[in-house]
Amino acid sequence: VKGTSEGTVTDFDGNYSLDVPENTTLVFSFVGYQKEEIVVGTRSVIDVTLMPDIQALQEIVVIGYGVSKKKDLTGTIESVSSKDFNQGAITSPQQLINGKVAGVQIVDGGGAPGAGNTIRIRAGSSISASNDPLIIIDGVPVDNEGIDGARNPLNVINPNDIESFTVLKDASATAIYGSRASNGVIIITTKKGATGALKVDYNGNVSVSTPTQLVDVLGADEYREVLGQKFPENTGLLGEANTDWQDNIYRNAISTDHNVSVSGTIADVLPTRASVGYNLANGILDESQMQRTSASLNLNPDLFDDHLSIDISAKLANIQNNFSATDAIGDAIAMDPTQPITSTDDRFAPFGGYFTWIGAEGNPNVNAPRNGRARIDQRRDRSIVNRFVGNAQFDYKFHFLPELKANLNLGMDYSKSTDDGGVFNPANAGWDSEAFLRGGSTRTYTQLKRNRLLEFYMQYNKNLEDLNSRFDVMAGYSWQHFWRESESEELFGTPNSEGSFARSPYNLTRQENYLVSFFGRFNYVYNEKYYLTFTLRNDGSSRFSEDTRWGLFPSAALAWSISEESFLRGSNTVSNLKLRASYGITGQQDIGSDYGYFGVYTRSQQTAQYLYYDPNNGGYQTIPITTIRPEGYDANLKWEETITYNVGLDYGFLNNRITGTLDVYLRETEDLLNKIPVPAGANLENVLVTNVGSLENRGLEFTFNALAVETADFSWNIGGNFTYNENEITKLTAVEDENYLGVQHEGISGGTGNLIKIHQVGQPAGSFFVYEQVYDENGMPIEGTYVDRNQDGVVDEGDLYVAGNAIPRFIIGLNTSVNYRNWTFSASGRANLDRKVYNNVASNGAFFNKLQTNGQYLSNITTDINNTGFYEPQYFSDYYVQNGSFFRLDNVTLGYSFGEVLGTGSRLNVSATVNNVFVISPYEGIDPEIFNGVDNNFFPRPRTYVLGVNLSF
Repeated sequence: VKGTSEGTVTDFDGNYSLDVPENTTLVFSFVGYQKEEIVVGTRSVIDVTLMPDIQALQEIVVIGYGVSKKKDLTGTIESVSSKDFNQGAITSPQQLINGKVAGVQIVDGGGAPGAGNTIRIRAGSSISASNDPLIIIDGVPVDNEGIDGARNPLNVINPNDIESFTVLKDASATAIYGSRASNGVIIITTKKGATGALKVDYNGNVSVSTPTQLVDVLGADEYREVLGQKFPENTGLLGEANTDWQDNIYRNAISTDHNVSVSGTIADVLPTRASVGYNLANGILDESQMQRTSASLNLNPDLFDDHLSIDISAKLANIQNNFSATDAIGDAIAMDPTQPITSTDDRFAPFGGYFTWIGAEGNPNVNAPRNGRARIDQRRDRSIVNRFVGNAQFDYKFHFLPELKANLNLGMDYSKSTDDGGVFNPANAGWDSEAFLRGGSTRTYTQLKRNRLLEFYMQYNKNLEDLNSRFDVMAGYSWQHFWRESESEELFGTPNSEGSFARSPYNLTRQENYLVSFFGRFNYVYNEKYYLTFTLRNDGSSRFSEDTRWGLFPSAALAWSISEESFLRGSNTVSNLKLRASYGITGQQDIGSDYGYFGVYTRSQQTAQYLYYDPNNGGYQTIPITTIRPEGYDANLKWEETITYNVGLDYGFLNNRITGTLDVYLRETEDLLNKIPVPAGANLENVLVTNVGSLENRGLEFTFNALAVETADFSWNIGGNFTYNENEITKLTAVEDENYLGVQHEGISGGTGNLIKIHQVGQPAGSFFVYEQVYDENGMPIEGTYVDRNQDGVVDEGDLYVAGNAIPRFIIGLNTSVNYRNWTFSASGRANLDRKVYNNVASNGAFFNKLQTNGQYLSNITTDINNTGFYEPQYFSDYYVQNGSFFRLDNVTLGYSFGEVLGTGSRLNVSATVNNVFVISPYEGIDPEIFNGVDNNFFPRPRTYVLGVNLSF
């Protein structure tokens, strides 16, 4: 019964009965069929034949330069709409789809408010250039590089304003973007104005974030006992306090988010949506905070009898950050728990009363652990970022030829960031010896970024009914200009008599690059069963010389709708079955430098003294000069190219009650950028970045969605995705060299210049490169004893081996939702399996000799010492390369709809959500989900409890 929860379910033969008044409207529905509404009137028998619902196949999906019906797709494209987004305290847009799309790994940067996210689509295709996907916001491709003063460049978008994410994964879908598409494409579409009366929506929530797991270190009493046993001569340095340093830097944080939107048609001609939002996000690390004030406007009028469609989109955000001192995380782990936070002892008066380990002449000991609480209280680091992303798109369908249309897109991405007064370390900062010795320091910076876009394309659609065919062809031009300007300076002490400060060199950098492109696409459909897509893009990038500037990026795809064949058409069991195959080439021009192909000279920051003879001034004289040095370059530098092969199957069973996809792919990256050694004297640098390598990704993706139960009062949906990926470097040098180990990288805390990872042929990119630990009969690692893997009688660098990597081989996403009358329940979680994490917190914080240093100061150690008993650090032991597999239950939400309130047309919904519910993992650190796989004083992810309200009228 329409408008009520009263209803019934037919039996096997379709029979049913209901007692209802004559003016009742009945709603008939069944999975896979269109709903039918019928007024009862005076009838006592109503038979209904429902029509098949092909809406799922007719669903419009945003693709590169336009839209397409889902049934017409030949590439691997997944779309997630707002109704399927993750729930809870969402501050960054990427969090909305985490775990929702097969082949997509999203890892946030930790628990900092508005933390950035690392996104990988089908793993990385590069080792030296960017692996970030191209992100397009309402038709504007945005710069992948970060913004000074902002943790996450996508925070310009209020998550409440987003309508959908579309992820383009295979080359058939991405090649239309050419030299920027090797790492996939994510298209973000915001909510548009709708026809009809004005509607007001309010979404708000308040949340409480709490620390979950902290690093296990020795408590004060345990510390006194261990120090007394191991180094009794240093017990005189012990204090009388019992300080939990971690407890004193973390807090329970209350945050809030509010968003108001108005949508509808103004004066019956102008569909509009406008919104304003305010987000106050407080982090669990004391003093960490982000405030975002955002506004958006979308105008979507249709003129000249709907021949001209105009989409005007504008998004503006003001983001104010208070960057708490994240170094305090490591300070709190290493600080002696027997010392107080503050003291009235006169020795600490120069440091604002904060306890500080003191060295020679009463200055801070530069090697000792710092007071993390002092670092948080005394340091000031704030920023203000203003960003605008907007465009105007004009789509004109010609009056004399409606099949032909033209599209003009003019866009701008503009940001300006400042330090809001500078990064200030006071003169009494005992935790910053340079600032203390130089009377305090203030570092200032500003940055301006401007990205301008002009795109124009024409598209022709034609139905050839006599040939049972239809096709469309599109061709266009794109121009994009990126400009970046940065200024920075550091001041020390107080002004001198002339009002001047001691200064570090003033830095001003200006950079720009251009992209010019020609592109086209041809789609052909025969008999609504056979599909062909061909795309071609020719890109020119100013980052390469005239000889290598232009690149051609083609792709082709075929699809066969098997379910439209006579032997399956009308089947209730197999409702959709489509086979897809594609091939294409994409590029990568995000190489980290705008001027990598010609000589660049760098000025020295210090002057040199030039000696010369001047007989008129007493002989030899010196004059200070600024030197310049040449940087390495390759005049033939070009983009990397990735060739992708993809075979996929779209399926739907039981009238699309069960749907999903299966894809198998191979991605081969050629002309891989790599750092190679160069002959002595050829350049001042001993390495050169050039195109010499190759890399492969092989994988499988599987998605499924099932409506398990549906009755008049109850429904249950289950969804999930599975990804398998193998990553392997196949070439790194121009000439084969069996003695070439690879490219070591990824520094760690502890020691000097220690690198824990390697890019090596035959191995996944970024693998851990360590020694194989030897254990005693009790399973304890033997200090300094490793396996002689090459059996040459000595353990040295030749025995280092690859011990896994941080790239998960398996990624799983699971979600479910249950609806019972006015109640809703949803949950989603993720698993990353077969991956490793290097526990740098333990390797640099769990050895006995760290407790003391020549009687000068004391340091705490972690309880991992009980598992090793090491006296000296063993940074390259594979003991610290630990199993980083995990399952995380991301969010659980319970909601209730009160239905109509406050009069006609108004509705009220409330919800309660828990984010980061729990993590199951064998990893011995506090959190295994660290993108680069090196756990080094990670900002802990909190557990967050959210109460949300949605009011519409």
